[in-house]
Amino acid sequence: MPLPPIAPMLATPGSLPPAAEDARWAYETKQDGQRAVVYLPGDGTVTLRARSGEDITAAYPELLALGGALGATPAVLDGEILALDRQGRADFQLLQSRMGLAHSPGRAARRAAEVPAHLVLFDVLHLGRRSLLPLRYARRRGQLEELGLAGPFWSTPAALVGHGEQALRATREHGLEGLVCKRLDSVYEPGVRSRAWIKIRNMRSEDVVVGGWLPGRGRLTGLPGAVLVGQRAAGVLRYVGSVGTGWSHAERTRLAELLRDAATDACPFDPVPPAADAHWVVPRLVGEVRYSTRTRAGLLRQPSWLRLRTDLTPEESAAELPDDSV
Repeated sequence: MPLPPIAPMLATPGSLPPAAEDARWAYETKQDGQRAVVYLPGDGTVTLRARSGEDITAAYPELLALGGALGATPAVLDGEILALDRQGRADFQLLQSRMGLAHSPGRAARRAAEVPAHLVLFDVLHLGRRSLLPLRYARRRGQLEELGLAGPFWSTPAALVGHGEQALRATREHGLEGLVCKRLDSVYEPGVRSRAWIKIRNMRSEDVVVGGWLPGRGRLTGLPGAVLVGQRAAGVLRYVGSVGTGWSHAERTRLAELLRDAATDACPFDPVPPAADAHWVVPRLVGEVRYSTRTRAGLLRQPSWLRLRTDLTPEESAAELPDDSV
């Protein structure tokens, strides 16, 4: 029978549930990949749909074998498509080379051989002739694990019930993106960003040196829209990213004054970053930024401004690129 289209349920950003409610929640590792709803009609085929509803099956030919994993039993599953680095951790930059190839099957096949995808399954929404959406998470999770879906390119990692603080600490210690907390009694709400699912993203903070800025647009016209920041490596200032959030209007106005006072025609970064309309400054301002992870090239992902470090000079700051980012 035709399987119903189901939009994925979404998590709300937040913090760990209160300790008194810890046993009412399950904890899953937050994965840095592409969300996918998996349709298995029971005829040996599989259809993968992105969060937008787009059919992305052809982009991941290595996942086609999943179509026969449950035999003739129809199912709709929820999961995340990952690309893993050498340490077995999800690397979104690697995955980006696989995304967007749904209409280029030849290229998709070549990239699959170079950067194989891995599908992590964490929910079952429909099984046989029955919708599981009204069931509690704990029951859905139990049925998913009973399916025994483990293969060369897919797996069903365990969820931990209770012990949220330990689970979150473990994700930080292992350099993982974060944690998703799911209430055991929650039903599946298609397309809803629900408080029954809470996502916690691990963020890091470091000092950076400001080397330039980009003009703001719209309500930020006349103010810096973003600052261009770097860290030292091998004796030079290397560009590590653009930071455009984290200031109040008053803080951004004060920053504009400091940047104007430090204006220069010479780019302080080596090499010069590809930043159109950039205004360069003498690299004497130090700031602290929060970010999620680094790309393989050392760029900061999802950076936001925390504070200006007026107590530090560039020479005194710990603004050094990690060795593996040079």
